[in-house]
Amino acid sequence: MPAGKKTATSVSKTVALQVEGIGVPVEVRRHHAARRFTLRVSKTRRAVVVTMPTRARVDDAGVFLNKHIDWVRERLGNVPDGVPFAPGQTIPVRGKPHRVAVVAAERGAPIVKADANAAVPRLLVAGRVEHVPRRLRDWLYEEAKRDLDERVSFHAKALGVRARRICLRDQQTRWGSCSATGVLSFSWRLILAPPFVLDYVAAHEVAHILEMNHGPRFWRLVAKCVPRLEEAKAWLRNEGSDLHRYGLT
Repeated sequence: MPAGKKTATSVSKTVALQVEGIGVPVEVRRHHAARRFTLRVSKTRRAVVVTMPTRARVDDAGVFLNKHIDWVRERLGNVPDGVPFAPGQTIPVRGKPHRVAVVAAERGAPIVKADANAAVPRLLVAGRVEHVPRRLRDWLYEEAKRDLDERVSFHAKALGVRARRICLRDQQTRWGSCSATGVLSFSWRLILAPPFVLDYVAAHEVAHILEMNHGPRFWRLVAKCVPRLEEAKAWLRNEGSDLHRYGLT
């Protein structure tokens, strides 16, 4: 799912702005193409973003934001609360809700174990409570890597191509990307989604090795790989942004 390339001058340094009464970060961005102030609320990062012309003053950005503070509060009210990686919280894994619980560390036992046989599926994290966020994130990352390695290999074989390398990141604006050299990048958060969604994104990026566009031939390649193509696209469109709230403190 490649995005257009940014030029070196498209966005200059982002600065933080302190605004009382909204409780989320405010970012002020100077953009070379901006002719006026614009405002948006990022659901994925739970942040307010003000974009302004390069020669405008940061103080003016604060004035602009305060003029529209009621609009900002309304939009923030529609953004779901973050769900930290902490005991008692419910985290989806492969689309199924799991309750996080801490268990005593045992020699030779896994650091994190998914217990799907419980009445309510659980994620059992060994050790101290303060270690839960890092250990759970690391485990989810490795689970995502394993699933994506398997599905990329499957689709690459089906299409007769080879992925040079697979990288995982916490991407905010896309679920995957493919470089001109065949390096595939994915969001580790795909492990939170149902398997058919991760499978679609894997096939999507593998197909880009052959077609670096979204033309008819590209979509025929993806459809050849995944029978639930439209269902997966709809899931990401309607539910995808919700995955970014997990792991927030």
